[in-house]
Amino acid sequence: MSISADPAKNIQPRRKGPLELRRKQAAVEMSDQHLLDTKGPGQFVHTDPWRVLRIQSEFVEGFGALADIGKAVSVFGSARTKPGSVYYEMGVEVGRKLAEAGVAVITGGGPGSMEAANRGTVEGNGVSVGLGIELPFEQGLNQWVDLGINFRYFFARKTMFVKYAQGFIVLPGGLGTLDELFEAMVLVQTRKVTSFPIVLLGVEFWGPMIDWIRGTLVAEGMVSEKDLDLIQVVDSPAEAVERVLHGGPVPPMNGEQRPE
Repeated sequence: MSISADPAKNIQPRRKGPLELRRKQAAVEMSDQHLLDTKGPGQFVHTDPWRVLRIQSEFVEGFGALADIGKAVSVFGSARTKPGSVYYEMGVEVGRKLAEAGVAVITGGGPGSMEAANRGTVEGNGVSVGLGIELPFEQGLNQWVDLGINFRYFFARKTMFVKYAQGFIVLPGGLGTLDELFEAMVLVQTRKVTSFPIVLLGVEFWGPMIDWIRGTLVAEGMVSEKDLDLIQVVDSPAEAVERVLHGGPVPPMNGEQRPE
C-alpha cells in the first residue's frame, strides 16, 4: 500500500512580520500582496486587526483629553434615577461639593445620577467630564457635560474612569453601577491601584449588599473580612466627598491573600 506524499511538506517555511510559519501555516499570501491586491467592499474595517487600531485610537483620545484635568473623582450611579428624586439630589450635591473643593468630576455622561453629578459640578463651577458609551438605549451625553468623550469599547472607557480619578463615589444603581463598583474593589484588592478610596452613598440602599457579602461571601471563605475595608458606606454627600478626598483605609498586604 502506497502512502501519498503530504503536499504541506513541500511548502517552504516563511516569515510574516514577527510570525514564523511552517507546513500548512506557511501557505498564506504575503502581507503586501494581500494589501495591494484586495478589491471589493471594505470588509477589512470589520476585521480584528482593524478593531485593534480603533481600540488604540480610543486610548489615545482618552489619554490626550484627560491628561490635564487635574485631581478628579469618578461618580457612578443609575441612569434611571429621576430628576427631583432623593438620589438625584444627592448626585447634584456630590458634584457641587467636589467642584467647590477644586476637584473635577468624571461620570458615564448619561442621564440619571450621572447627569445629576455633572449638573452639580457645573453649578459649582468645576470641570464636568462625561465618558459616554455606545448603547442601544441611551441618547448620548447629558447637557451638563463640558468635556465629553464617546467610546465604543467598555474596557477602554473603564480604564479612563480609574486612570484619571483619585477615588470613586458610588450612588445607588443597577448592573452597570455594580460592575464598576466591584471592578474597582478588585483593582484595589489586587494592588493594581493603590490609595484609592471607594465610598458608597446610601446606607439603606447598600446595607443589604454589605450584609450579604459579610454573611455569605465572608462566611463561606470566598472573600476575606478585610476586603470589606475596601469600601466605606455613608449617608450624606458631604461625608462622601470628605471621605473620598481624604482617602480611606486600605487593608494591609497579606502574603496569603489571593485575588478572588
